[in-house]
Amino acid sequence: MGLEVGDKVPEFEAINDHGENFKSIDIIGKKPVVIYFYPKNFTPGCTKEACDFRDNYEEFTSLGAEVIAISSDTIASHVKFKNRYRLPFIFLSDHKGKLRKLFGVKSELFGMLPGRETYVINKQGVVQLKFNSINATRHLKKAMAKVKELAVM
Repeated sequence: MGLEVGDKVPEFEAINDHGENFKSIDIIGKKPVVIYFYPKNFTPGCTKEACDFRDNYEEFTSLGAEVIAISSDTIASHVKFKNRYRLPFIFLSDHKGKLRKLFGVKSELFGMLPGRETYVINKQGVVQLKFNSINATRHLKKAMAKVKELAVM
């Protein structure tokens, strides 16, 4: 089924890009969070999306928000990707697809490509935006607009 706008994000754990156990309760429910799911490190669209979030990361943090990127790539791949493009935010490895299933991220291209979805979660841990588009360049604008809206509430 997956998460929809208005749903509270359930607690989850995953391995982050430092090889450490990430617990959602350490961030979600304490500050606004942008979680974006993407297909694969080093592909053109995914690199563009990550660099868009990188170039605007300071603005997200100035609004009190954190950015988390999730794909099925390995931790080693995430480390290489982060280092090559100087990506400052958290990356989580979802190798077995548990987080995609929890959030309800759908596959693209007849199930051949992992989906690209962005969620904005308020500081109470409730989904405020769910945006699904294979077009990588549209995610940043949608996420930023919603985080700015939350900042004035």
